[in-house]
Amino acid sequence: MRIAVPGGTGTLGRPVVAKLVRRGHEVRVLSRTPPPRPQPGSTHHAVDLVTGAGLREALAGVDAVIDAANTTGGGRKAAPVLVDGTRRLLEIEAREGVGHHVAISIVGIDAVPLSYYGAKRAQERVVEQGPVAWSIVRATQFHELLDWIFRTTARARIVPALGFPLAPVDPRFVARALADAAEAGPGGRLAPVAGPQAAPLRELARDWARARGRRVLPVALPLRRDMKRALTSGALMPGDEAVTGGPSFAEWLQARDAQPVPA
Repeated sequence: MRIAVPGGTGTLGRPVVAKLVRRGHEVRVLSRTPPPRPQPGSTHHAVDLVTGAGLREALAGVDAVIDAANTTGGGRKAAPVLVDGTRRLLEIEAREGVGHHVAISIVGIDAVPLSYYGAKRAQERVVEQGPVAWSIVRATQFHELLDWIFRTTARARIVPALGFPLAPVDPRFVARALADAAEAGPGGRLAPVAGPQAAPLRELARDWARARGRRVLPVALPLRRDMKRALTSGALMPGDEAVTGGPSFAEWLQARDAQPVPA
């Protein structure tokens, strides 16, 4: 198959591209700038989801798209890429005869009151109502996200001591699910994907501090009432139907041979 991967240079996009190449697909990496280390077996196409520049040429002759594009910031900043960009992407996919659009989303976006999650909900609606047959895979939080959160709070020598549960996942395991979905053909809403172990955030923070060799103080950081209600109710947990696997957060930290982070 000829598969295009918008966002193929990002945290999720890189393992998606690697997985597809290993399976023998012809892979096009779509991003604004070339990857610093191009993956053998893939080709790069410069595109801009906000303006649509380069999309028609990049999608010509493509069988399927796995959209791993992302952006930083809240819902207002994310919408031009996640919502408007997805709508533009789908319109051009339809014109070029692309038969399948695979979208990645996040477990819990229906319940957790974050503006970014609102943009992801809107993105899902665009895919569902769009002109291309689709599959949507929701995943739990990536290990890299937790690592970034804990590194950020550790600058003040604290980590969040909050009790709500998470089942973080390695993006490489999510990449496998997305590649499977592309090969299987349009399937609508597929089973969510999660890591193998669920734990309260405070335990994950403790694992991180131990692996990084950091002496930090666990602190119960304040949350808005509606946010706390959603999180403590398990809104970010994937449910019994989830496909689980990959390394746990502690195993991921150990595999990276983490070194102490300077203060």
